[in-house]
Amino acid sequence: MGIIALIIFVSVLVIWSVKLKRNLGEAALVGFLLIVPLGGADAPSLFLQGLSFASTFSVLYAAIAFVFMAYVIDKFGIVERLLTILNAFVGKLPGAPALMDVIGSSVLGTLSGGDSGNTAATGSITGPWMLRTKWERDRAAIVMVGNGGMASSLPPTTSMFIVLGFAPVAAAVTTGEYFLALLAAGAYQFIHRLILIGYFVKKQNIKAVPPESLQSIGSSVKAGWTSLLIYLGAVIPLALTIGPVSDWISNSPSLGQEALDSIDIVMWIPTLMIILAFLISRPSIPGSMKEFSAFIQGAVPRFTVIGALIFFAVAASEVLTRLGLSDNIARLIEAANTPGWLTVLILGIGIAAIAGPLTSTGTLTAVGLVSYEILVSAGYDPLTSAVVVMTFASTSAQMPPASGSIYIASGIVGARPERLFGTLLIYYVLPVIGIGWLIAMGILPV
Repeated sequence: MGIIALIIFVSVLVIWSVKLKRNLGEAALVGFLLIVPLGGADAPSLFLQGLSFASTFSVLYAAIAFVFMAYVIDKFGIVERLLTILNAFVGKLPGAPALMDVIGSSVLGTLSGGDSGNTAATGSITGPWMLRTKWERDRAAIVMVGNGGMASSLPPTTSMFIVLGFAPVAAAVTTGEYFLALLAAGAYQFIHRLILIGYFVKKQNIKAVPPESLQSIGSSVKAGWTSLLIYLGAVIPLALTIGPVSDWISNSPSLGQEALDSIDIVMWIPTLMIILAFLISRPSIPGSMKEFSAFIQGAVPRFTVIGALIFFAVAASEVLTRLGLSDNIARLIEAANTPGWLTVLILGIGIAAIAGPLTSTGTLTAVGLVSYEILVSAGYDPLTSAVVVMTFASTSAQMPPASGSIYIASGIVGARPERLFGTLLIYYVLPVIGIGWLIAMGILPV
C-alpha cells in the first residue's frame, strides 16, 4: 500500500504543478488528502498523526524563517554589500566575473531562497560584467545557471529541511552531522564549478579586468564588513553543538549533555540570522508601524507556498511511513537484485529527470523519501543516503527544459535558452550525478 500511496502522491505533484500550473503547496495538500484514505479504517488516525508530526517538527519553522531571512537581507541590501566585497577579492583574476559568480552563488546560495533566486541575485551583477569582459552570451548564461544550483547543494537550505522532515531521516540522522556532510558534498560541487570556469576562461582566452575599474579590498570591506556578520548566525550554533565547545558543555557539571541536546540548530540558525540582519541594517528598518506592517506583508507571499509545501510534505512522509513504504521498498530492492552501484546510478538519473519539470524542493517532496529508502535498503548508511539524494536533486537548476534559472540567466545576458540545454546536461547535470555516485561509493568522503 505504501508504494501505491507514493505513486498517487508523486502523480498529484507533477500534474498539479506542471500540467495545471498551480503551486506546489496546493499540490502537497491535495496529495496528502488523497493518500490518507488508503489507510482504510485507520484513515482518521493517519490524518491526525500526519498533521501532528508536521506541526511539531522544527523543520517547518526553520524553512519559513529562512525564506523570511532571504527577504530581509534582500530588502536591506546585505546581498549587494557581500557581492561588492567578493568582487574586490577576485576582480583582478582572469575570468573574475565567473569566479565571483561561483563564489557569490555559494556564499549567498544559503540566503537566496532557491536556485532561481540565487541565479537572479548573483547573476544580475556578474552577467553584464561577463559580457563586458568578452564572455560569449551562451557561455555566460551557462555559468550563471550552473552556479545558481549551489543554492540547493550547500546548507542551510530549504532542500535540507525537506529531507530532515522525512520521518525515517529524522530518526536516523542528526541535524549537525547532516549539515557538515552537506558542506563536504557541496565542496565537491564547488570544486567542479571552479574547474569548469578555468576551462571556459582558457577556451575563450578571457583576460583580467583592469585594476582601475575595481573597488579596492580595503574600501569594500570598510563599507560592507558588517554584512559578513550574518554568517555568525550559522557559526555560533554549530560551534556550540560540534567540536571542543560541545565537548566542554557536555562535560560541564552545571550544564551537561541535557543542555547540549536542548540546542536545536535548525531553530537557532535562521533565528539568529534574522536577528543579525535587523541589527546590521538598523538604519534601513521601517520607522513607523505602518511602514513595518507593509514590510512584513511584502514577505508573506514568499513563504506561504513553501510553508504549505513543507508542512504537507512532512505530513505525507509520516503517512507513507505508516502505510509501510519502507518495507515495500526493501522487498522491491531484494526482488530486483541489482548491484548497489547500478542502483545508485539509475536513481541519480531518475531524480535528475524528475528535477527537470520540478524544482529541487518539489523533487525532494515527490521522490526524496522513496529515494532515501531505496538507498538504505540497498545497504547504504542513512547519512550518506540523505546526502546523495540531495546531491542528485540539486541538478534541478541545470536540468532543461523547465528550470527557471535557465530563463532568468538567458534574459540577463540575452542568450537563447534552447542553445544551453545540451551544454548544461554535459557540463553540469552528468558531473553532479557522478559526484553523488562517488559519494555513495565512498570514493568522495562526507
